[in-house]
Amino acid sequence: MRKVFLSIVGFSLLCRLNVAAQTKQDSLPHNSGVSLFRPVGDPEPAEYNPRALHVDEINLVSSYYWQNGDHSAVTGGVGTEKVTDISNGIDLKLVWGDPKAKQNSLTLGLGIDHHTSASAAYVNVSGASNPGGSRIYPSIDWTTENIKKGSSFGIGAYYSGEYNYQSLGADMHFSQKTADKNGEFSAKVQAYFDQVKMIYPSEFIPTTTTTIVTSASGTSSEEGGRANIPSRPRNTYSVSLGYSQIINSRMQVMFLVDGVAQNGYLGLPFHRVYFNTGKDTIEHLPSNRFKLPLGVRLNYFLGDNVILRSYYRYYMDSWGVKSNTVGLETAIKVTPFFSVSPFYRYYDQTAAKYFAPYEAHSPTDVYYTSNYEYAQFHANFYGIGFRVAPPKGVLGWQSLHDLELRYGHYSQTTNLVSNVVSLSLGFK
Repeated sequence: MRKVFLSIVGFSLLCRLNVAAQTKQDSLPHNSGVSLFRPVGDPEPAEYNPRALHVDEINLVSSYYWQNGDHSAVTGGVGTEKVTDISNGIDLKLVWGDPKAKQNSLTLGLGIDHHTSASAAYVNVSGASNPGGSRIYPSIDWTTENIKKGSSFGIGAYYSGEYNYQSLGADMHFSQKTADKNGEFSAKVQAYFDQVKMIYPSEFIPTTTTTIVTSASGTSSEEGGRANIPSRPRNTYSVSLGYSQIINSRMQVMFLVDGVAQNGYLGLPFHRVYFNTGKDTIEHLPSNRFKLPLGVRLNYFLGDNVILRSYYRYYMDSWGVKSNTVGLETAIKVTPFFSVSPFYRYYDQTAAKYFAPYEAHSPTDVYYTSNYEYAQFHANFYGIGFRVAPPKGVLGWQSLHDLELRYGHYSQTTNLVSNVVSLSLGFK
């Protein structure tokens, strides 16, 4: 389920990022000679005026996601992967200035998901229920920007909680523009400290103890009372580096590199594995993993009405997974205040060393999983977005400065298919 949630959040964030980029572009006159990709804050103001604390913007994002497939990890790589999810998020950005020509921003975020999952019912062998659950994820970020020096520094904190997973995170980020303001270096350090509740399939709970039953609310009970389910830790540390460069008034390039190290319990206790003997067990994965993604973005302004955004990423990790991602999005301005953005992304990956399908693992294997997240597959994701940003506000509402609706369809060669619809509203 965690992978599903990340996909939804990533799609929602993509909506907001595109809105932010286009807002900057829509404010420029045609043929102005000013780069459409110049970092926010340029050209440098001749005089800086401190401002009191005020609400700069409010962003609302809602999405509906549904998927289906036949390789559920809960039942050992076979069975339904049907999932639906409704996600709602809001972030509030507060801004204030000070006499030292610094601009400060405080962003407060809150997201809530509610999902249903047919496969989760089979944590119990009876499969009698169709449980759902909810997740809440607040966040806070403070950033200070030195307008004159072209630098910024910030810190953030995050929390995510659902019935079987709790996560605390923090980050520190920094950026510095070059002397001519056409280049910018950025760095971010993040750490996440998670606790995975050890909810086992019902057949692995000792018969001498009271059976723990997963309820429709996502909680667990023991003879009518709440069970004390133990947890195991999972820690993630990452360093992200980026450099963006404006080549000319029409082109910008950005290079990205991440290093991610994980340790602790990296599987899920209710993911079954069936050996070639017919016997089932719980997936077992190494307690350490290192990931190395490398990426490049290239944006090109074709003219007054068309912008191309392209992306490539290569990924490898210590579990043997290697992947390639290629993405292309075209923003077409139909009118000065209405744009259409078709997009496409291709993805392929090799299988992890520890993956095998249903009843293909040997009992002598040291590590094993039948979670198709680690299988070899190819995937396509495509869709379209529509954005309106009239100068007098959407539907004449001055505070609602932009509205964007996006739809995406995802298909994987493992027979997994999904669809997501997202609506984002930006208030000033």
